[in-house]
Amino acid sequence: MNAFEILKQRGYFEWCTSEERLAQVMNDEMITAYVGFDPTADSLHVGHLIPLMALGWLQKSGHRPIALAGGGTGLIGDPSGKSKERNLLTIEAMQHNIEGVKNQLKKFLNFDCGENSALLLNNYDWLSKFTFLDVLRDIGKFFSVNNLIAREYIKSRLEDPEKGISYTEFSYVLLQAMDFKYLHENYNCKLQMGGNDQQGNLLAGSDYIRRTTGDEVFGLTQPLLLTSSGTKFGKTEAGAVWLDPEKTSPYKFYQFWFNTEDKDVEKLLKLYTFMPLDEIAALVNEHNNAPEKRLAQKKLALEVTKTVHGQETAESVENVSAILFNPNIDFSSVNEKTCEILKSEVPYFEGAFDFPAGVINLISASGACESNGEAKRAIRQGGVSINGKKITDEHENLNQDSLICGKYLFIRIGRKKFNMVGIKK
Repeated sequence: MNAFEILKQRGYFEWCTSEERLAQVMNDEMITAYVGFDPTADSLHVGHLIPLMALGWLQKSGHRPIALAGGGTGLIGDPSGKSKERNLLTIEAMQHNIEGVKNQLKKFLNFDCGENSALLLNNYDWLSKFTFLDVLRDIGKFFSVNNLIAREYIKSRLEDPEKGISYTEFSYVLLQAMDFKYLHENYNCKLQMGGNDQQGNLLAGSDYIRRTTGDEVFGLTQPLLLTSSGTKFGKTEAGAVWLDPEKTSPYKFYQFWFNTEDKDVEKLLKLYTFMPLDEIAALVNEHNNAPEKRLAQKKLALEVTKTVHGQETAESVENVSAILFNPNIDFSSVNEKTCEILKSEVPYFEGAFDFPAGVINLISASGACESNGEAKRAIRQGGVSINGKKITDEHENLNQDSLICGKYLFIRIGRKKFNMVGIKK
């Protein structure tokens, strides 16, 4: 299938400078395409993933991707879609952020596969060499101020005396166009991609190259994704969903995808996984026959977590999710990796106990119940299980062979309360 058709069928297409011509060029030759990101943090978040996934699919189709780190443009800040001025970062902070993002890019792009190996470049390497006079004399004359101030996001800030826009941010579009031209001249890059809020910048870059070289290049945007409830995708009450496990734990990352609404899950499977379309269609059909099983959400969460955090971690957080939400889970297969993840996601108590140990003491000491009396009542009401085994006798004792991985107990009180106990040697 033509790479352009893959982009359209999977939902990576919103707008293009010349749809028919780009489809033809992609069919006739290997093209080089780039996506830029300003590293304003030392991790990407899920809002960055659609353009990256689009690059990944282009590479799988035989084309060459460039991930462009905005070490230069990030010092300025893109005003597109912003209602106020960004805080400026130092060069040192920008370099630190780029280092943090490098390994994340390798999850989506192959940097060692021959002719179409991905490239990671930093626009500070060339933008820092331009003087102010260079930009004004040789570049600025190709950009109409009339066209720039007609842009909606600039117009809205110019009309609001409380906001305004600095000359610094106003000039951002020139830097992005300079990037495109540099990549075109040095790497034969013919396509720039980005979110739909980048349409004006992409058009300006394509026009700049045409006016200065006569060459044909293209801009293509992906949709800015909203959920079926109208909220911006990738945002939660806790903030952005990060790829860095220190910022968003793998378990919370998995749960973010698992909590996808039924109306959104097919679209997200197409956008955020490398699953073939026929497999997605079969899965969605199976899901629709029994939506309460959440088969599509489970697959989505597993696949995206596997891409970002690796197979072992993805399977472990899937097990954690099953442990927390399935009261009939078999604990005999729980491994150390799963236990380590659980420790950071549920109330955890660590202490020394003499075995055989009474269940009442274990329950109250762990904090699962506030007192021995409350623990006894919970058992009498039939709502207590330890390591998946229902406790019916308040006088029962547990032996050390009851421990998971030789040192853990999992206590469930009712349907929602789950505590973990670590046994000190």
